[in-house]
Amino acid sequence: MKSPSTPSASTLHVRNFRTRMREQGLVKKDVWIRPEHAQELHRIEQKMRNYGPDTTPQLPDAWTLDGIHHALAQTRAVNLGRILLERVEGAEPSLRLVMRDQGDLSVFLAVAGEQILVESFLWPASQVRDINAFHAHVLRLRKLLPLSSIVLQEVAGEASYSMYGALDAHSTLSSLMFEIETLADNVLSAADACAGFLDGDRDD
Repeated sequence: MKSPSTPSASTLHVRNFRTRMREQGLVKKDVWIRPEHAQELHRIEQKMRNYGPDTTPQLPDAWTLDGIHHALAQTRAVNLGRILLERVEGAEPSLRLVMRDQGDLSVFLAVAGEQILVESFLWPASQVRDINAFHAHVLRLRKLLPLSSIVLQEVAGEASYSMYGALDAHSTLSSLMFEIETLADNVLSAADACAGFLDGDRDD
């Protein structure tokens, strides 16, 4: 008998996310809407989770990484422990946000010129069974994943898929938080939508 494969990190993130949502008394509801309303529905969903508003100040000028770090550290999400925040030093410094509500998913944030980049690792390309079929499937997911894109790039010397979003460096803090939350939710949506194409990623 073939032994069951070990669930991948993306599957575990989805499972942990669902557990955290249930622990907060939330329930999952599938809805059918026109694709042009996807972003509006996502905003409504965030409000209905009832996290409450942030009261942190906005910076009037273009964000720097230090400025974002300082502002995020004051947000309600960080103060409540929903997001764990740390700075990652290196040739290109970044911030790592551990999204507790999304199964401890790691999201990385960096400032590049006039843009703020938000990114999260998905899975290595070696985990994909049929690359061509998978790429065709990803192209069909465009309307399911508002504000985010899937990219193939090298991570730690291995071809891997990541998801990223970008916004203007002059954006408001609320827009930045929305981008971060949207990306994290989109990673979980992508993990669900692509599970059938990945080794060891079949989950009921």
